[in-house]
Amino acid sequence: MNRTLKATALGLALATGGMIAANASVPLPVIQQASGMPTLAPVLKKITPAVVSIAIKGHAPEANAKQSKAGSAKPAAADHQVRAAGSGVVFDARQGLIITNNHVIDHADEITVTLSDGRDVPAKLIGGDADTDVAIIKIDADNLTAIAIGDSDRVEVGDFVLAIGNPFLIGQTVTSGIVSGLHRTNVGIEQYENFIQTDAAIYPGNSGGALVDLRGDLIGINTAFIGATNSNPGMGFAIPINMARIVADRILETGDVHRGKLGITFDDPTPALVHEFKLPTAPTTPIITKVDAGSPADRGGFKAGDVVTEVAGAPVRDTAELRTRLGLYWVGDTAEMTILRDGKPRRLIRV
Repeated sequence: MNRTLKATALGLALATGGMIAANASVPLPVIQQASGMPTLAPVLKKITPAVVSIAIKGHAPEANAKQSKAGSAKPAAADHQVRAAGSGVVFDARQGLIITNNHVIDHADEITVTLSDGRDVPAKLIGGDADTDVAIIKIDADNLTAIAIGDSDRVEVGDFVLAIGNPFLIGQTVTSGIVSGLHRTNVGIEQYENFIQTDAAIYPGNSGGALVDLRGDLIGINTAFIGATNSNPGMGFAIPINMARIVADRILETGDVHRGKLGITFDDPTPALVHEFKLPTAPTTPIITKVDAGSPADRGGFKAGDVVTEVAGAPVRDTAELRTRLGLYWVGDTAEMTILRDGKPRRLIRV
Protein backbone atom coordinates (compact mmCIF):
# COMPACT_ATOMS: atom_id res chain seq x y z
CA MET A 1 0.00 0.00 0.00
CA ASN A 2 1.23 3.49 -0.69
CA ARG A 3 -0.13 6.95 -1.18
CA THR A 4 0.62 8.34 -4.63
CA LEU A 5 0.34 12.06 -5.16
CA LYS A 6 0.72 14.09 -8.32
CA ALA A 7 0.88 17.79 -8.99
CA THR A 8 -2.07 19.52 -10.59
CA ALA A 9 -3.06 23.11 -11.26
CA LEU A 10 -4.91 23.01 -7.94
CA GLY A 11 -1.91 21.72 -5.99
CA LEU A 12 -1.34 18.17 -4.77
CA ALA A 13 -3.99 15.65 -5.74
CA LEU A 14 -4.46 11.97 -4.96
CA ALA A 15 -3.69 9.48 -7.68
CA THR A 16 -3.55 5.72 -8.04
CA GLY A 17 -0.12 4.32 -8.78
CA GLY A 18 0.59 2.41 -11.96
CA MET A 19 3.61 0.61 -13.36
CA ILE A 20 6.53 3.03 -13.53
CA ALA A 21 9.72 2.60 -15.52
CA ALA A 22 12.81 2.96 -13.31
CA ASN A 23 15.49 5.49 -14.14
CA ALA A 24 19.15 4.62 -14.34
CA SER A 25 20.65 3.89 -10.94
CA VAL A 26 22.20 6.76 -9.04
CA PRO A 27 25.99 6.25 -8.73
CA LEU A 28 26.80 5.05 -5.22
CA PRO A 29 29.89 4.66 -3.09
CA VAL A 30 30.79 1.00 -3.33
CA ILE A 31 31.90 -1.85 -1.14
CA GLN A 32 34.71 -3.97 -2.56
CA GLN A 33 34.30 -7.71 -2.18
CA ALA A 34 37.15 -10.20 -2.46
CA SER A 35 36.26 -10.49 -6.14
CA GLY A 36 36.91 -6.80 -6.63
CA MET A 37 33.38 -6.18 -7.92
CA PRO A 38 31.59 -3.12 -6.56
CA THR A 39 28.43 -4.04 -4.67
CA LEU A 40 26.10 -3.11 -1.85
CA ALA A 41 25.06 -6.74 -1.37
CA PRO A 42 26.83 -7.19 2.02
CA VAL A 43 24.87 -4.27 3.50
CA LEU A 44 21.59 -5.48 2.04
CA LYS A 45 22.09 -9.05 3.26
CA LYS A 46 22.31 -7.63 6.75
CA ILE A 47 19.19 -5.47 6.61
CA THR A 48 16.69 -6.95 4.14
CA PRO A 49 15.60 -9.74 6.53
CA ALA A 50 14.28 -6.98 8.82
CA VAL A 51 11.96 -5.58 6.12
CA VAL A 52 8.65 -7.45 5.87
CA SER A 53 5.56 -7.42 3.69
CA ILE A 54 2.18 -6.65 5.27
CA ALA A 55 -1.20 -7.76 3.93
CA ILE A 56 -4.54 -6.77 5.42
CA LYS A 57 -8.17 -7.71 5.14
CA GLY A 58 -10.69 -5.15 6.30
CA HIS A 59 -13.71 -3.07 5.38
CA ALA A 60 -13.50 0.27 3.65
CA PRO A 61 -15.13 3.10 5.62
CA GLU A 62 -17.76 5.23 4.02
CA ALA A 63 -16.44 8.29 2.16
CA ASN A 64 -12.91 8.02 3.58
CA ALA A 65 -10.67 10.13 1.38
CA LYS A 66 -7.52 8.92 3.09
CA GLN A 67 -8.19 5.34 2.06
CA SER A 68 -8.13 6.40 -1.60
CA LYS A 69 -4.44 7.17 -1.20
CA ALA A 70 -3.73 3.44 -1.01
CA GLY A 71 -2.40 2.74 -4.47
CA SER A 72 -2.51 -1.06 -4.25
CA ALA A 73 -5.81 -1.50 -2.37
CA LYS A 74 -8.14 -3.99 -4.10
CA PRO A 75 -11.74 -3.48 -2.89
CA ALA A 76 -14.41 -6.08 -3.51
CA ALA A 77 -17.62 -4.51 -4.75
CA ALA A 78 -20.05 -6.74 -2.85
CA ASP A 79 -19.12 -5.95 0.75
CA HIS A 80 -16.56 -3.18 0.39
CA GLN A 81 -13.92 -5.56 1.69
CA VAL A 82 -10.38 -4.22 1.28
CA ARG A 83 -7.36 -6.39 0.57
CA ALA A 84 -4.22 -4.34 0.52
CA ALA A 85 -0.50 -4.63 0.99
CA GLY A 86 2.36 -2.57 2.31
CA SER A 87 5.66 -2.99 4.12
CA GLY A 88 7.07 -2.83 7.62
CA VAL A 89 10.36 -2.96 9.53
CA VAL A 90 11.27 -5.21 12.46
CA PHE A 91 12.89 -3.03 15.13
CA ASP A 92 12.67 -5.40 18.11
CA ALA A 93 13.31 -9.04 17.22
CA ARG A 94 12.87 -10.38 20.75
CA GLN A 95 9.37 -8.93 21.13
CA GLY A 96 8.43 -9.23 17.45
CA LEU A 97 7.71 -5.51 17.09
CA ILE A 98 7.29 -3.97 13.63
CA ILE A 99 6.91 -0.31 12.69
CA THR A 100 4.90 0.68 9.63
CA ASN A 101 2.62 3.42 8.33
CA ASN A 102 -0.77 3.82 9.99
CA HIS A 103 -2.44 4.00 6.58
CA VAL A 104 -1.10 0.51 5.78
CA ILE A 105 -3.07 -1.13 8.60
CA ASP A 106 -5.90 1.40 8.93
CA HIS A 107 -9.32 -0.35 9.06
CA ALA A 108 -7.71 -3.80 9.09
CA ASP A 109 -9.66 -6.72 10.54
CA GLU A 110 -6.81 -9.14 9.81
CA ILE A 111 -3.09 -8.41 9.41
CA THR A 112 -0.63 -10.92 7.97
CA VAL A 113 3.12 -10.40 7.85
CA THR A 114 5.27 -12.20 5.31
CA LEU A 115 8.89 -12.52 6.40
CA SER A 116 11.85 -12.48 4.04
CA ASP A 117 12.20 -16.28 4.46
CA GLY A 118 8.64 -16.78 3.16
CA ARG A 119 6.85 -17.40 6.48
CA ASP A 120 3.35 -15.94 6.83
CA VAL A 121 2.61 -14.86 10.40
CA PRO A 122 -0.56 -13.25 11.82
CA ALA A 123 0.03 -9.86 13.42
CA LYS A 124 -1.65 -7.93 16.21
CA LEU A 125 -2.11 -4.18 16.10
CA ILE A 126 -0.52 -2.51 19.13
CA GLY A 127 -1.60 1.00 18.15
CA GLY A 128 -1.39 3.72 15.53
CA ASP A 129 -1.41 7.46 15.08
CA ALA A 130 -3.14 8.79 11.96
CA ASP A 131 -1.76 12.31 12.44
CA THR A 132 1.88 11.24 11.99
CA ASP A 133 1.06 8.02 10.06
CA VAL A 134 2.99 5.74 12.42
CA ALA A 135 1.75 2.35 13.64
CA ILE A 136 3.16 -0.59 15.58
CA ILE A 137 2.21 -4.22 15.05
CA LYS A 138 3.46 -7.35 16.80
CA ILE A 139 4.10 -10.89 15.64
CA ASP A 140 5.01 -14.10 17.44
CA ALA A 141 7.84 -15.68 15.47
CA ASP A 142 11.33 -17.08 16.05
CA ASN A 143 14.58 -16.15 14.32
CA LEU A 144 13.63 -12.57 13.53
CA THR A 145 16.17 -10.00 12.41
CA ALA A 146 15.91 -6.44 13.70
CA ILE A 147 17.27 -3.44 11.85
CA ALA A 148 19.79 -1.07 13.40
CA ILE A 149 18.23 2.30 14.23
CA GLY A 150 20.05 5.36 12.92
CA ASP A 151 19.89 9.05 13.84
CA SER A 152 17.83 11.03 11.33
CA ASP A 153 18.97 14.31 12.91
CA ARG A 154 22.42 13.61 11.46
CA VAL A 155 21.15 13.04 7.91
CA GLU A 156 22.25 15.61 5.35
CA VAL A 157 21.12 16.52 1.85
CA GLY A 158 23.29 14.53 -0.53
CA ASP A 159 23.59 11.42 1.66
CA PHE A 160 23.14 8.20 -0.30
CA VAL A 161 20.14 6.11 0.76
CA LEU A 162 18.37 2.86 -0.09
CA ALA A 163 14.59 2.32 -0.03
CA ILE A 164 13.37 -1.23 0.68
CA GLY A 165 9.82 -2.53 0.46
CA ASN A 166 7.34 -4.70 -1.45
CA PRO A 167 6.10 -2.63 -4.42
CA PHE A 168 3.29 -3.88 -6.67
CA LEU A 169 3.19 -7.14 -4.64
CA ILE A 170 6.12 -8.48 -6.71
CA GLY A 171 8.42 -9.12 -3.75
CA GLN A 172 11.08 -7.31 -1.80
CA THR A 173 12.73 -4.60 -3.89
CA VAL A 174 15.61 -2.20 -3.28
CA THR A 175 16.01 1.21 -4.94
CA SER A 176 18.78 3.74 -4.50
CA GLY A 177 19.16 7.51 -4.50
CA ILE A 178 20.14 10.43 -2.32
CA VAL A 179 18.51 12.60 0.30
CA SER A 180 17.04 15.42 -1.79
CA GLY A 181 15.65 17.57 1.03
CA LEU A 182 14.94 17.72 4.74
CA HIS A 183 12.21 19.11 7.01
CA ARG A 184 9.50 18.99 4.33
CA THR A 185 6.49 20.27 6.26
CA ASN A 186 4.06 21.41 3.57
CA VAL A 187 3.54 18.23 1.56
CA GLY A 188 -0.08 18.15 2.69
CA ILE A 189 -0.64 14.46 3.46
CA GLU A 190 -0.29 14.32 7.26
CA GLN A 191 -1.32 16.56 10.13
CA TYR A 192 2.25 16.63 11.43
CA GLU A 193 4.98 16.51 8.78
CA ASN A 194 8.78 16.63 8.87
CA PHE A 195 9.61 14.45 5.89
CA ILE A 196 12.94 13.36 4.47
CA GLN A 197 12.70 13.80 0.70
CA THR A 198 14.53 11.34 -1.54
CA ASP A 199 14.85 10.48 -5.21
CA ALA A 200 15.15 6.77 -4.34
CA ALA A 201 12.09 5.35 -6.07
CA ILE A 202 9.16 4.67 -3.71
CA TYR A 203 6.31 2.76 -5.38
CA PRO A 204 2.84 1.54 -4.32
CA GLY A 205 3.44 -1.11 -1.67
CA ASN A 206 6.60 0.54 -0.32
CA SER A 207 4.64 2.36 2.40
CA GLY A 208 5.98 1.41 5.82
CA GLY A 209 9.24 0.13 4.38
CA ALA A 210 12.76 1.14 5.27
CA LEU A 211 14.84 4.10 4.17
CA VAL A 212 18.41 3.27 5.20
CA ASP A 213 21.84 4.84 4.88
CA LEU A 214 24.82 2.98 3.44
CA ARG A 215 25.72 1.62 6.87
CA GLY A 216 22.37 -0.14 6.84
CA ASP A 217 20.92 2.01 9.63
CA LEU A 218 17.22 2.88 9.51
CA ILE A 219 16.79 6.64 9.05
CA GLY A 220 13.19 6.82 7.82
CA ILE A 221 9.88 5.06 7.17
CA ASN A 222 8.85 5.33 3.50
CA THR A 223 5.42 6.92 3.23
CA ALA A 224 4.48 8.58 -0.07
CA PHE A 225 5.65 9.90 -3.41
CA ILE A 226 4.71 12.80 -5.66
CA GLY A 227 4.96 13.46 -9.37
CA ALA A 228 5.68 9.94 -10.61
CA THR A 229 5.40 9.42 -14.38
CA ASN A 230 6.31 6.68 -16.81
CA SER A 231 9.82 8.13 -17.12
CA ASN A 232 10.36 9.64 -13.67
CA PRO A 233 9.88 8.02 -10.26
CA GLY A 234 9.11 11.43 -8.77
CA MET A 235 9.87 12.54 -5.21
CA GLY A 236 9.68 10.13 -2.31
CA PHE A 237 8.96 11.08 1.29
CA ALA A 238 9.88 9.25 4.48
CA ILE A 239 9.08 9.93 8.14
CA PRO A 240 12.38 10.58 9.96
CA ILE A 241 13.09 7.71 12.32
CA ASN A 242 13.69 10.04 15.28
CA MET A 243 10.17 11.41 14.87
CA ALA A 244 8.72 7.93 14.30
CA ARG A 245 10.43 6.63 17.45
CA ILE A 246 8.83 9.32 19.63
CA VAL A 247 5.40 8.21 18.43
CA ALA A 248 6.30 4.51 18.58
CA ASP A 249 7.53 4.80 22.18
CA ARG A 250 4.27 6.50 23.15
CA ILE A 251 2.20 3.80 21.46
CA LEU A 252 4.19 1.07 23.22
CA GLU A 253 3.82 2.85 26.55
CA THR A 254 0.10 3.61 26.42
CA GLY A 255 -1.34 1.88 23.34
CA ASP A 256 -2.61 5.24 22.09
CA VAL A 257 -1.57 8.84 21.47
CA HIS A 258 -3.05 11.72 23.48
CA ARG A 259 -1.47 15.04 22.54
CA GLY A 260 -1.07 17.85 25.00
CA LYS A 261 -2.66 21.21 24.30
CA LEU A 262 -0.49 24.25 24.82
CA GLY A 263 -3.23 26.83 24.35
CA ILE A 264 -1.65 29.16 21.82
CA THR A 265 -2.47 30.33 18.32
CA PHE A 266 0.47 31.29 16.11
CA ASP A 267 1.18 32.44 12.58
CA ASP A 268 4.08 33.17 10.28
CA PRO A 269 5.25 36.80 10.51
CA THR A 270 3.63 39.39 8.27
CA PRO A 271 4.01 43.19 8.21
CA ALA A 272 0.50 43.46 9.65
CA LEU A 273 1.39 41.25 12.65
CA VAL A 274 4.66 43.08 13.20
CA HIS A 275 2.71 46.33 13.30
CA GLU A 276 -0.11 44.94 15.47
CA PHE A 277 2.22 43.70 18.19
CA LYS A 278 4.67 46.63 17.86
CA LEU A 279 7.65 44.34 17.37
CA PRO A 280 11.01 46.15 17.30
CA THR A 281 12.20 44.18 14.27
CA ALA A 282 10.50 41.95 11.70
CA PRO A 283 11.03 38.33 12.82
CA THR A 284 11.50 35.29 10.60
CA THR A 285 9.89 32.74 12.93
CA PRO A 286 6.29 32.27 14.17
CA ILE A 287 4.48 34.92 16.20
CA ILE A 288 2.07 33.91 18.97
CA THR A 289 -1.17 35.74 18.15
CA LYS A 290 -3.36 34.45 21.01
CA VAL A 291 -2.95 32.77 24.38
CA ASP A 292 -6.00 31.00 25.83
CA ALA A 293 -6.87 32.14 29.34
CA GLY A 294 -6.05 29.52 31.96
CA SER A 295 -4.16 27.33 29.47
CA PRO A 296 -0.73 25.77 30.10
CA ALA A 297 0.78 28.54 27.95
CA ASP A 298 -0.97 31.19 30.03
CA ARG A 299 0.30 29.63 33.25
CA GLY A 300 3.77 29.39 31.69
CA GLY A 301 3.89 33.12 31.03
CA PHE A 302 3.40 33.19 27.26
CA LYS A 303 1.90 36.34 25.75
CA ALA A 304 0.48 37.35 22.39
CA GLY A 305 3.26 38.98 20.40
CA ASP A 306 5.95 36.57 21.61
CA VAL A 307 8.14 35.31 18.77
CA VAL A 308 8.95 31.58 19.01
CA THR A 309 12.55 30.79 18.06
CA GLU A 310 13.27 27.39 19.66
CA VAL A 311 11.54 24.33 21.07
CA ALA A 312 13.62 22.19 23.45
CA GLY A 313 16.74 24.00 22.29
CA ALA A 314 16.24 23.31 18.58
CA PRO A 315 15.52 26.17 16.15
CA VAL A 316 12.03 26.60 14.69
CA ARG A 317 11.77 27.76 11.07
CA ASP A 318 8.05 28.33 10.46
CA THR A 319 4.54 27.55 11.70
CA ALA A 320 4.41 24.15 10.02
CA GLU A 321 7.54 23.03 11.81
CA LEU A 322 6.35 24.50 15.12
CA ARG A 323 3.01 22.69 14.80
CA THR A 324 4.82 19.40 14.16
CA ARG A 325 7.25 19.88 17.04
CA LEU A 326 4.42 20.66 19.48
CA GLY A 327 2.45 17.72 18.09
CA LEU A 328 5.06 15.37 19.56
CA TYR A 329 4.33 16.41 23.15
CA TRP A 330 1.86 14.31 25.09
CA VAL A 331 -0.51 15.11 27.93
CA GLY A 332 1.61 15.66 31.04
CA ASP A 333 4.85 16.42 29.18
CA THR A 334 6.92 19.50 29.92
CA ALA A 335 7.98 21.68 26.99
CA GLU A 336 10.67 24.36 27.02
CA MET A 337 10.43 27.09 24.40
CA THR A 338 12.62 30.09 23.66
CA ILE A 339 10.81 33.25 22.66
CA LEU A 340 11.71 36.82 21.82
CA ARG A 341 9.86 39.49 23.79
CA ASP A 342 10.72 43.15 23.26
CA GLY A 343 13.59 41.89 21.13
CA LYS A 344 15.15 39.91 24.00
CA PRO A 345 15.27 36.11 24.30
CA ARG A 346 13.44 34.41 27.16
CA ARG A 347 12.92 30.77 28.03
CA LEU A 348 9.43 29.75 29.06
CA ILE A 349 8.26 26.36 30.29
CA ARG A 350 4.78 24.94 30.18
CA VAL A 351 3.63 21.80 31.98
